[in-house]
Amino acid sequence: MDILIADTFPEPHRDHLGDRGHTVRYRPGLTGEDLAEALDDADVLVVRSTVVDATAITSAKRLRLIVRAGAGTNTIDVQSAAEQAVYVCNVPGRNAVAVAELTLGLLLGLDRHIPEATADLRDGHWDKARYSTATGIAGRTIGIVGLGAIGRAVAARCVAFDMRVLGLARPSWSAARREALATADIELFDDLPAMLGECDVVTLHVPSTEETRALVDAAFISQLPDSAWIINTSRGDVVDEGALLAALEDRGMRAGLDVFQDEPAAKTGAFASRLAQHPNVIGTHHIGASTTQAQHSTADGVLEVIADFEDGQPRNAVNLATAAIGDCVLVVRHRNEVGVLSGVLDQLREDGINVAQMDNRIFAGASAAVATLRLSRTVRPETLDAIRHVDHVLSAVPSVE
Repeated sequence: MDILIADTFPEPHRDHLGDRGHTVRYRPGLTGEDLAEALDDADVLVVRSTVVDATAITSAKRLRLIVRAGAGTNTIDVQSAAEQAVYVCNVPGRNAVAVAELTLGLLLGLDRHIPEATADLRDGHWDKARYSTATGIAGRTIGIVGLGAIGRAVAARCVAFDMRVLGLARPSWSAARREALATADIELFDDLPAMLGECDVVTLHVPSTEETRALVDAAFISQLPDSAWIINTSRGDVVDEGALLAALEDRGMRAGLDVFQDEPAAKTGAFASRLAQHPNVIGTHHIGASTTQAQHSTADGVLEVIADFEDGQPRNAVNLATAAIGDCVLVVRHRNEVGVLSGVLDQLREDGINVAQMDNRIFAGASAAVATLRLSRTVRPETLDAIRHVDHVLSAVPSVE
């Protein structure tokens, strides 16, 4: 396959792809028209932060797979990829430890005023009185919004710091999942305002979605005690920056931020942000996942996604239908002979039935197989009878889910 890597990616992992017989084109920093042009011959695109828009996707005639070397896919037009039958797969969880470590760094930086103290030392100013006023974090309460891999990694580290850890639960969670989180010393809340009211610190670990954009708005912040801290290492648009600025000004709140709205697209450049420059904010440059350990772990995950795609089983695809069209499943047992499934599909087509999903498993010895087809509607009796009379079909049994 022709694999285009349009972001930084470790050399040993690029070499591994080449050793497997793939053509690897390493062009980090591709954007816009250059990306679209480079995709002309690509079967697979690997990106981290590069924006992949509809134009790039629709113009790429051979493209079959986009791999996001990380968890979030908000920089990729996932819907356009779905319309072109291009898989979009991510690599979740591989950078969880790195983001959790930065979250704790921001937490400690807020408490001990580390960035300000460092700046004073570099300016030749000694001010022990000012920097001897930290509260300490042991015994304080932190609320975690988003208990995925990163949120759980943060929780484990906060527990080690003797903090009280609260977490926002989802209604769909099973009793077993709730019990596992409770065993990890996380107190679960079903009601967000109730949790926020007990927090000295709240930390955000959610993806950017319609549901989470501007999650931290004036109403959210109003539930927090005065002088609370907000930490965001997820996505900039999760926070309403205007509402946060008002809280920093009026309620003595502080924030530790790794992400901002309207971040520069380039890795370096000017960045004029009232929030980033506010004296009650300490910040970093969207580098939560940017440790060598995390980058190599994520690159390992990318190789696994590509290998599974070669085997016809792409993992972590984010743009497949969560439920197939229709509610009828047809199970066909058949001899492993050429043309059997073609004959079954011909009968379904004549009846105007679409196949939403199909899986065919071959048994040991390769003499027989079973095909499971999820269909757009139930099969009429006469069509079912015709399928049963297709050469080498052993049985055809419908079921309704």
